[in-house]
Amino acid sequence: MRPFSRRPRHHPVPAGTAATKTIRPAASRDTHAHLRSLLLIAPALVTVGLLFLYPLGYSLVWAFRDETAGGWSFANFIKAYDFYSLDMLFTVVIVTLATLFIGVLSIAIGGYLTLGENRVAVAALRWLYRWPLFIPFVVAGQLMRTFLAKNGMMNNMLVGSGVLDPLSTTSFLDWRGIVITFVWKQTPFAALLVAGAMASLDRSTMEAARNLGAGRVRVLLEIVVPQVATTLMVALILSYVVMMSVLSVPLMINAQTPTMLTVDMAWRINSYGDYPVANALGFISYAMTAVIAWIYLRQGIREGGKPA
Repeated sequence: MRPFSRRPRHHPVPAGTAATKTIRPAASRDTHAHLRSLLLIAPALVTVGLLFLYPLGYSLVWAFRDETAGGWSFANFIKAYDFYSLDMLFTVVIVTLATLFIGVLSIAIGGYLTLGENRVAVAALRWLYRWPLFIPFVVAGQLMRTFLAKNGMMNNMLVGSGVLDPLSTTSFLDWRGIVITFVWKQTPFAALLVAGAMASLDRSTMEAARNLGAGRVRVLLEIVVPQVATTLMVALILSYVVMMSVLSVPLMINAQTPTMLTVDMAWRINSYGDYPVANALGFISYAMTAVIAWIYLRQGIREGGKPA
């Protein structure tokens, strides 16, 4: 005799319960997630587009506009080169020279913070070197005007200490003053990045080199600097771009020619209302920084597809 087996009853599920709800496909969920992400970044994209990309594109396009002939040509660039070719060379030399000094000083500061043995000196340097980082360029320019002038604080200190005669003092309010101001202002930024990269290194290799008789300078140049070369390059590239865009420092310190392109652009606009030539000068400045930006992006691709 077959055992009795009872079939399970299937009770109807009320409408509206979880069992009857339609499950969204994965593609639909991904679409909604992308839409929410776009909505979150939309304000930032609009801000960048209106305040940066639109003015940039407008100035680049209208740099080729010849208002006299009523067409498009290279007349503005020819005029800019004829009037300001020496200023273009001056700008490149000043910014490149300042960048080199920034690199040397940032390596020195980061190296002493990493390898220094005097705790008091290391603590004092760590406390002092960051101060210029929080000072705007216009304030730095005014400070250097009073510090580097012929009767400024620097010469008064040298005369008071007997190093210079009062009649032999000279003013540094020229290209030297621009370089000094740029180096004083941007070195803390580069040193902060370089010192942070050096502090994250494994100290066992440094200590092993010291145990084998290597001096601190040799350890710094042959072991530490190669490991932080990428960070150093990024810091110098960003400093280069920042210095290319500064107007207040060359305007306040260097009251003679040649001068930097930012001063020329301001002069063409404020004195002549000549926006086409000013746009051409801006285009040339973009080209100068584009070379450095290309190096930065290329390094980022090597590091994994994005800038460091």
